[in-house]
Amino acid sequence: MNSLEALLALNQLPKIGPVRVRRMLEHFHTPMGILSASIDRLVRVDGIGPELARVIHQWQDYADPTSELREAKERNISIITHEDENYPTALRDAYDPPLLLYVWGELLPTDRHAISIVGSRRATSYGMQAAKQFSYQLAQAGFTIISGLARGIDTAAHEAAVAANGRTIAVIGSGLAQLFPAENLPLAQKIADGRGAVVSEFPLHMPPNKQTFPLRNRIVAAWGQAALVVECPAWSGSLITANLASEYGKPIFAVPGPIDLASSQGCHQLIRDGATLVFDPVHILDELSDLPFHAKSNSNLTAKTETPRATIELPAEEASVFSAVSEHEKSVDHIIEQSGLPVHVVMSTLMKLEMRGLVLASAGFRYRRR
Repeated sequence: MNSLEALLALNQLPKIGPVRVRRMLEHFHTPMGILSASIDRLVRVDGIGPELARVIHQWQDYADPTSELREAKERNISIITHEDENYPTALRDAYDPPLLLYVWGELLPTDRHAISIVGSRRATSYGMQAAKQFSYQLAQAGFTIISGLARGIDTAAHEAAVAANGRTIAVIGSGLAQLFPAENLPLAQKIADGRGAVVSEFPLHMPPNKQTFPLRNRIVAAWGQAALVVECPAWSGSLITANLASEYGKPIFAVPGPIDLASSQGCHQLIRDGATLVFDPVHILDELSDLPFHAKSNSNLTAKTETPRATIELPAEEASVFSAVSEHEKSVDHIIEQSGLPVHVVMSTLMKLEMRGLVLASAGFRYRRR
């Protein structure tokens, strides 16, 4: 058994997390040493009682690293540890970094220029539009967008980064073979197919639960250079992510919302507590000193939304979709029919036009020109 297989086995054991494994490594030096240790030696480690010691000693009853490696290879998923050069530096330096990462897609050195975007699963149209605007323009500037692939703000952030031909990392709270929510599988596929990676620290078939999501959130918090909270109520898990990022020394940004909506109260509380209020992506770029090269050379990020409509020249597909949108709301089915383009082309193009400030989306997949 090699070091990776031993770490996979430890990662599959119940109630044995990264903190306990690191404590044991201080005693036994290698993952293989942990698995071969006697129960008497294991219980001498702080936090390892008789029950956990028996689980570790009888690890073959709980873990099958050989099968896990084989299935990961079949699914085109790579598994990386601290020893691998593409293990994210931001996570390596964190207090409680994952033992290993399952990566569907590809991690690049440029992903160190990352911003975490989080918010409510039950986002309003205002929140969704704000998430798309920030994510799209920050991705165009060269930042990798980190989020959790959840419904609402997370989904909007990932989709906008993909639409901007940028990079995005989706950190999920389940195993990659149990991707949650299931309806985001097509989005995850797009991300893995050249736009970034879908990442998990959990075994392939681990289902989501109340413990996995907070663990996921700590990775989102640690990975980005900064955290942006777009919209969340006062009881949102996004506030926990923001607080974790703050503990890591990351700048926290928050988008204000209508003062009479519960969905804005979390962001407003963050602002009261010292987060930076932002309503334009340029505000974030102005605050960060370690910018991607493209961001440093791109000082007119908002120019697209300020360009007079008469002077805009669009590529053929975008022009076709834009011409099918009028000043009065139309359903997406009507736009697809009128443009004559495939559904997936029309949907991605509408998002691009929305990010450029040319098209306004409303509930029920209806669109009109601004």
